[in-house]
Amino acid sequence: MYRKLALFAAIWTFCLIVLGAYVRLSDAGLGCPDWPGCYGKASPIHALEQISAAHADQPHGPVSMAKAWKEMVHRYFASGLGLLILVLMTLAIRQRERLRQSPMLPIFAFLLVCFQGALGMWTVTLLLKPAIVTGHLIGGMSILAVLVWLSLRQREWPDLSRESAGLRKFALLGLLVVACQIILGGWVSTNYAAVVCTDFPTCQGSLVPNMDFRDAFHVHRELGQTPDGALLSMANLTAIHWLHRLGALITFCYVGWLAWRLYARGVLRSLALGIGVVLLVQVGLGISNVLLHLPLPVAVLHNAGAALLLTLMVTLNYRLAPRR
Repeated sequence: MYRKLALFAAIWTFCLIVLGAYVRLSDAGLGCPDWPGCYGKASPIHALEQISAAHADQPHGPVSMAKAWKEMVHRYFASGLGLLILVLMTLAIRQRERLRQSPMLPIFAFLLVCFQGALGMWTVTLLLKPAIVTGHLIGGMSILAVLVWLSLRQREWPDLSRESAGLRKFALLGLLVVACQIILGGWVSTNYAAVVCTDFPTCQGSLVPNMDFRDAFHVHRELGQTPDGALLSMANLTAIHWLHRLGALITFCYVGWLAWRLYARGVLRSLALGIGVVLLVQVGLGISNVLLHLPLPVAVLHNAGAALLLTLMVTLNYRLAPRR
């Protein structure tokens, strides 16, 4: 039961990340302007009067019945994940002797999901502040990584100590590269900088367009503003987008090389092939986002691809780790 529950929690987290991306990219992040309920109610049905009034006041604003439901469904799924991890932690503590595993990883996952809940609240109450929204994305991906590792730990795997000699450090670096690229992608999304460049491989007609990094990556600022309260310039947004492209190139080259090296050495060939395929698809989705002006299905799939690539890289590092 514990093994199945750990796997189910990891799959649930992956689906929740995709759902969260859909909510964010469909501009439903403020569909309910309070937290944890919707206008203090348990569901949008009970807040129909308030939602209708807000929508009538601002027909193109962030509040509508459809957006409220998207936001609340995401919150329901997030609450379900918190409950799953609580059960996992309880089982890990009570059955630690039978499981022969330390309960520290499930405990860490529970603390992480609690903090993730706080980030979800601040995302709403602080009006989509880029640092908070990006932190919320990082938190979701971190929970996914922990649960994937926990799920993998419930099975016996062959020892690859001989075959993986010299590869562990490259796999760890690959995981760090993918993690950094996910953070850059989150910063692009939360600052609405995905469509400042609509051509590829150039950006605004140049390989190195006009950019201003001065306020582009400043953490303590409001959405669309510099720390001084002025609006972010096109050069600021271009710097955010361009750096993500550069990160994508580095990720593609390094992780692609890592997958090729694993395959050539005959180490975890199926996993290496999976990493290579997902990497190619992810790059294709990123280019499609640019050329097609960020269509919602493609943008959501791009987020799903990032989560899947992270899952595969975590799996690779676990399989190459020495068995105890």
